[in-house]
Amino acid sequence: MNRKNIMSMPVTCFWTIISVCVLGIVIGSFRDFDINVVLANKTEIGAFFATYGSYFSYCLYPAAGACLYAGLKKKGDGYRFLAWILLILGWFMAVYYSNSYNGKAVRALFGYIAGESSVMLSVISWFFWVVLYAWVPFVVIQLVDNSNPNRLIAVGAAILIAGITADNVNLWLKQVASRPRYKYLITLEDPKSEFRNWWQMIPNLAGSNDNFKSWPSGNMTIASMMFSLPMLTDVMKKRSNRKNGIAFALACVFVLIYGYNRIHMTNHFLSDVCFGTLITYLIYALISTAFLCGHKE
Repeated sequence: MNRKNIMSMPVTCFWTIISVCVLGIVIGSFRDFDINVVLANKTEIGAFFATYGSYFSYCLYPAAGACLYAGLKKKGDGYRFLAWILLILGWFMAVYYSNSYNGKAVRALFGYIAGESSVMLSVISWFFWVVLYAWVPFVVIQLVDNSNPNRLIAVGAAILIAGITADNVNLWLKQVASRPRYKYLITLEDPKSEFRNWWQMIPNLAGSNDNFKSWPSGNMTIASMMFSLPMLTDVMKKRSNRKNGIAFALACVFVLIYGYNRIHMTNHFLSDVCFGTLITYLIYALISTAFLCGHKE
């Protein structure tokens, strides 16, 4: 692995992301509440993006499964069964996370009402996600370069493991902090009086109450998966530094839009957004570096 690269991008890109996140945390530490007063305003287009925007990030799971499949298949018939298992696992993780976090909105789209509607409507809404992600592994398998199967396996494993790790770390930290969301605070007579900065943690206060799970942003954990996109473009047949750079730029734009959306939709503060991005980015950088160490880029 080129030691000057992190996730198939120059190390300067790594430090740029870290610096922006830290700057956002510093600003948010002093101005979180005031920023939300100015930017928070629920809209229909914002709600649509909040529900379906994560689709692009979750496509990385079946793409990772496809990398693992292509790499293991290249190693011989002895790995064929494992290759299929990991391919299905990558696809399943995308369906599972989408249905878990956004399934309610899709079930409502199909007219499902728990306890009243036919169970088939719930099943159909689940198959909506199944179909939505089904194309990804087939396309990726056709595009990847399997001349270096070990690198394909390393990239697929890194994306899959880092994504699952980041999601669970985020869930744990939400319990550690138990910070009130802005959308909850504005239902109170004096929102500012109940506001807490990110460091004013009350561990395990949240429990199952989503109103106290503002820090760090879980959706930014999802959005920040996109920073691994250059690793994927870097194992394609027609790869280039230019394509990696384009992938990185798209990831940056996506994360910025997603971050604004979380504040705009009253779900998070600026520091929540930046911490969610920073934590996930560091996890991806650490795990990908560990997996790709020794594999030529």
